[in-house]
Amino acid sequence: MTASFPSIPHEIPTADATSTTSEGDLVAELSALAEEAEQADRHSHSYASDKTKLLARLRRIEGQVRGVARMIEDDKYCIDILTQLSAIMASSRSVGLLVLQDHIRGCVIDSPPDQREDRIQELNLAIERFTRSVS
Repeated sequence: MTASFPSIPHEIPTADATSTTSEGDLVAELSALAEEAEQADRHSHSYASDKTKLLARLRRIEGQVRGVARMIEDDKYCIDILTQLSAIMASSRSVGLLVLQDHIRGCVIDSPPDQREDRIQELNLAIERFTRSVS
């Protein structure tokens, strides 16, 4: 069985005269990306009770995104497009918060005591990424 790794959507910055990224920062980011790739095969059942609700919300968001694409294709008014994008962002935030709540209940609180500190650290990083992306 051959291991398959998901594609990593991050760009790796190149060093040039205008770059302000240090080599240590690059190494840290690459290490984090490698860890993400290793963990890509993890599975969770913490959101199992909300799975139907999550999928329905995501399908609705998918439809909203297609609608915005049509609006752009049809040269609709900018403010109308921005209003729809705002609704998509709010819906995405709502889905993320539900997954986050389920993760806390199912993966952090119910984790074995010897793994709890690692789970809390992972949770803190996830909250930081999530709040940065939705603000």
